Amino acid sequence: MSRLFAGTPFDIPPRCDRCCRLLEECDCPAEVPPCTPVEKQRGVLGVEKRKRGKVVTLVRGLVDEENHLADLLTQLQSACGAGGTVRDGVVELQGQHLDRVRAVLLKLGYRVTG
Repeated sequence: MSRLFAGTPFDIPPRCDRCCRLLEECDCPAEVPPCTPVEKQRGVLGVEKRKRGKVVTLVRGLVDEENHLADLLTQLQSACGAGGTVRDGVVELQGQHLDRVRAVLLKLGYRVTG
């Protein structure tokens, strides 16, 4: 690891925020933030009509932790046979697939409205 001003009097080695020892000497366990369980997440389904009459199925309200929305998108794309993306925490699928998306989310344990 290189630090700004390494080897000069202004070089301050990094310290642990919890025990205040040097990071090389720190024995503190790494903090792992708890993930929100699937059963406590509620997906809100909807359909939007975009430019030139394109229809998009949307899933809103799910928490994106550890890139899990990208994995969910892959499962939904496979189930629906459609393309899609994750944009601003919203899963978007090309086409109108409300019934298929609802079935997949319920099978995975999500609560679904809309």
